Amino acid sequence: MKDKKVEIKKFKELSNVELYNILKLRSEVFVVEQQCIYNDIDGLDVECFHAILKDGENIAGYLRILLKEMTFETMSIGRVLVNKDYRNLGVARKLMLSAIDYIFVELKEKEITISAQKYLVEFYKSLGFKELSDMYMEDGIPHIDMKLDRK
Repeated sequence: MKDKKVEIKKFKELSNVELYNILKLRSEVFVVEQQCIYNDIDGLDVECFHAILKDGENIAGYLRILLKEMTFETMSIGRVLVNKDYRNLGVARKLMLSAIDYIFVELKEKEITISAQKYLVEFYKSLGFKELSDMYMEDGIPHIDMKLDRK
């Protein structure tokens, strides 16, 4: 996956097939695999940026970048996922680093806040995020708010 480039697109730039595949993969990972019944299509996607790492036509990984005030006062990153066929290949790190760079360099923002699933806190710490909150439950899954400030 090292030679693959992360694409970051606005909602209206996504093709119908890309959008379908993103929503299908989000449902597979968050609803089926994590057994979490929640409204994934929450009305926010239209205003978000979408980061996609593809391997041919397959989506290896995905995340969305949320604007200020959509979920936090700062920019945020959410719906981070890696297709089960591409796990342990550095896909999540590549996606996150691309999104962080995009937010800090292209969008010229200074802070990113995320709601991290607790089991991924160490991963996000390795990217420079710091814990902001105590653990809380969201959709039946333990989470912690974390923040990254531009250095």
